[in-house]
Amino acid sequence: MGEIEQFKSILIIGVGLIGGSMGLALKRKGFKGTLIGVDSPEVVERALQKNVIDEGFAREDLQKATTEADLIFISTPIVEILELLQVLGNFVRPGTLITDVGSTKRKIVETANIHLPADCDFIGGHPMAGSELRGVQAADPFLFENTTYVLTPSRPIRESTRKGLGELLELVGAKVLLLSPSLHDEIAAAVSHLPQMASVALMNLAARKQEESPHFLKMAAGGFRDMTRIASSPFGIWEHIRETNADMIAQFIDEYINELKKVRELLNTPELAKYFENAARNRLSIPKDTKGFLRPQFEVSVSVQDKPGMLALITQTLAGENINIKDIEVLKIREDEGGTMRLAFSTKEERETAMVLLKEKGLECNKR
Repeated sequence: MGEIEQFKSILIIGVGLIGGSMGLALKRKGFKGTLIGVDSPEVVERALQKNVIDEGFAREDLQKATTEADLIFISTPIVEILELLQVLGNFVRPGTLITDVGSTKRKIVETANIHLPADCDFIGGHPMAGSELRGVQAADPFLFENTTYVLTPSRPIRESTRKGLGELLELVGAKVLLLSPSLHDEIAAAVSHLPQMASVALMNLAARKQEESPHFLKMAAGGFRDMTRIASSPFGIWEHIRETNADMIAQFIDEYINELKKVRELLNTPELAKYFENAARNRLSIPKDTKGFLRPQFEVSVSVQDKPGMLALITQTLAGENINIKDIEVLKIREDEGGTMRLAFSTKEERETAMVLLKEKGLECNKR
């Protein structure tokens, strides 16, 4: 395993969807060290039952859990990451590598640099993976397959340690991308946070017009539904993103307003056609082989054997019940080992039915 071998004990603080999936992915890939989890007693018990971790500790026993840890993943919401970095700075063992999974990076990195001792390594992290499901019960060993995993190093760190973390993330299937914390937050504001705010604004605009006429939302078809799907995201998820990236979000809202003004100016001119063509051309440049900040909502991962006919079995099984696969992606397939396929459906009901049908064919399925 190369540089990975330096991590003989990995501590996951927050054994939910992301933390739990990391534990399962490492076990699936043959990690030989010890996986330790810290969470509430109930979550720790479920994680042990699901074989996500080897040992578990309650949150009040955090210091005890860190005693032997070579690598610590902080897999909690942003506000808890900030609090934990301050706490860990009081007792973390020298030489320990700490990383996080927060979706904004500047405030987290700043807090780590202030509170973690100089003999402790820190690298900010953000996996471009997730699900509408929550908790360790939704943990998926394939969650990181073919996803972009951003790392934001900001202070001197041992080369062997940085390489070791990169190799570990590649082991679970991720593609590592190095960015500065500031550039990460700028990109996130443009391609993730702005779309969320725009979706919420568009939905509220239509809702106000609905008060004038009951026909507005009745006529809301595919395009409107696609653009406002993420408007249903709970504010609790976005509150801490807003708190730690408000300046970048505001900047891109202003730029978006200016872009909409440009569209308004072009409405009655021949230049509007070129504007459309430019958008369509650049839309095609979005990579198709990696998951971005926004993902299809109703997804399933299907474990497959490395033998002919597996794709046909899946598609024919679903076609027989008139279930349309909205998107299909072959993730990593290794010779003689098999791998996984990602299927996306338009509705939750189609996903549930698809899972029942595929399990009847002996295929292992997990919600994503």
